[in-house]
Amino acid sequence: MISRPFLSRGLTALLVAVAVLPVGPAVAVPAPPAPAPGSAPAPGLASGPGPAPGPMGDLVPGVRPAPSQPWSFDTPDQVLAPQVYTPSKKEDAVEPADALQGTYDLIEYVPLNDAARKVACSKLTGPYQRQVEYWLKLKVDGKQSAADCRAIRAFQLKHKIKPAIGFAGPVTWSRMQLLSARKNPNAAGKCPVRTYRVTCVDLGRQLTWVQKGKKVVYAPVPVRTGRAGYATRGGWHKVYWKHKNHHSTLYDTPMPYSQFFSGGQAFHAVYGSIYTTVGSMGCVNMRLADARKLWSVLKTGDRVYVWGRRAAG
Repeated sequence: MISRPFLSRGLTALLVAVAVLPVGPAVAVPAPPAPAPGSAPAPGLASGPGPAPGPMGDLVPGVRPAPSQPWSFDTPDQVLAPQVYTPSKKEDAVEPADALQGTYDLIEYVPLNDAARKVACSKLTGPYQRQVEYWLKLKVDGKQSAADCRAIRAFQLKHKIKPAIGFAGPVTWSRMQLLSARKNPNAAGKCPVRTYRVTCVDLGRQLTWVQKGKKVVYAPVPVRTGRAGYATRGGWHKVYWKHKNHHSTLYDTPMPYSQFFSGGQAFHAVYGSIYTTVGSMGCVNMRLADARKLWSVLKTGDRVYVWGRRAAG
């Protein structure tokens, strides 16, 4: 799950983030090492209790392989479901490590030339120019005027989007979609209303919330869903397993507060930016605080509804 720089239509320069941040699900907090032969597994790892290895051996999501076993098995996480077991109270008592400060900062993807020259206001047209113009009630012509740049820059400064240079990129547009959804995320009626809790995953807007009837019980938060070829599956699903300290053996990365709803696909936190322009390998990636709160809201058996289509990437 390695992200590539965002390529803006009409730009020849690569779009890069000005700040150096983890990209995709890169791990800011190192995963604990595999236990040495004969030693006890580290707290919070799924290598302790659980069912005996199946036909795939130990290479199943969430069960660390033996030290001598390679990590090269490359099955997408949505194909293999994890081995399900009941974590001990001791394991569940371990809280996932906090993310490093700045991990989830709103870092916009900007043209390389603008970043290198540290321009105060970009003259270039961003990939979300029309959408941002419409949201800010500017003239919608898809062209970056000086007035457009000033208005976009003012929004970025207010919402701590860096660098605030007025470039209409994916992070700026993502923030606007979140703000628009806060009052009534299901205004379009795309997520089915039921008497029970339904976790809504809007792939188009890259948002997740929980509703019971028409009442929102978990406000919308930004997420990152499956990339091209590894799409988060649409339709109805059910939370079938919760594992607070899950660790993916397929990608050798921690998946804090995992709540699995379809095969190997789960809601879980990542120790890296969720605003990268390339998606996950199928899971619904979240910021740590958002995943922790969702963990307290959902129960095993709760329903999940996924719809829409994520923008290419």
